[in-house]
Amino acid sequence: MSQRTVISLESIRVACKNCTLSSLCLPMGLAQEDVERLDDIVKRARPLHRGDSLFREGDKFRSLYVVKTGSVKTFAPSQEGGEQVLGFHLPGEIIGLDAIDKDVHACSARVLETSAICEIPFARLEELTANIPSLQHQMYRLLSKEIGQDTDMLLLLGKKNAEERLAAFLLSLSQRLHKRGLSPSDFYLSMSRHEIGNYLGLAVETVSRLFTRFQEDGLMQVDRKHIQLVDLPALEALVKGVGQGRDKQQQPG
Repeated sequence: MSQRTVISLESIRVACKNCTLSSLCLPMGLAQEDVERLDDIVKRARPLHRGDSLFREGDKFRSLYVVKTGSVKTFAPSQEGGEQVLGFHLPGEIIGLDAIDKDVHACSARVLETSAICEIPFARLEELTANIPSLQHQMYRLLSKEIGQDTDMLLLLGKKNAEERLAAFLLSLSQRLHKRGLSPSDFYLSMSRHEIGNYLGLAVETVSRLFTRFQEDGLMQVDRKHIQLVDLPALEALVKGVGQGRDKQQQPG
């Protein structure tokens, strides 16, 4: 996401044991022989492109998906007939965990840019977790992480004003990219201003205005989808409610 690259089929075929995302994904903490057993069930397809779907709401749950390169958006229908963005998923993150309970996908997943995706058939994964305790523990960890992210999002939407929401979103992207060995301050947004606003519960005009304001205040540089975070400490202070934001007394959105 920090740079635009051409995805080769060879890079997609990289085995789990050689994947740079192993510390973020299911192989974390697995013994070498267990990683190889997991690798045997992983499906790696050709690159997907912006607009391609991984699954749609109502589809039967069959597999979990791991973003290898690129990014994916999950969303559900909104009451107004459009879509409600639920999340943006980066390399190393797993999609589809929420469908385990009802065996049906309650949301849709769509590719935001040219991406490589690893598909893990859940029935076969269950067989492995029954025999590999460390893999089972990793599944619990990932489920817990997803619950925590949902909680953080509810707190963000319930207590933060517009400036704080956008600052928190940018910092989240920064931190997640940094964990992947990418630049935490210089990256491209694969999602549109409208999608960001939808996710944060803000009007697209508000998002655009805040991008301009953050640039004027010296917090960041913006060139369309190219973002450079110039003052990370100031953004962090803004999220904590101690920044010099101009919207402090205004209602979010």
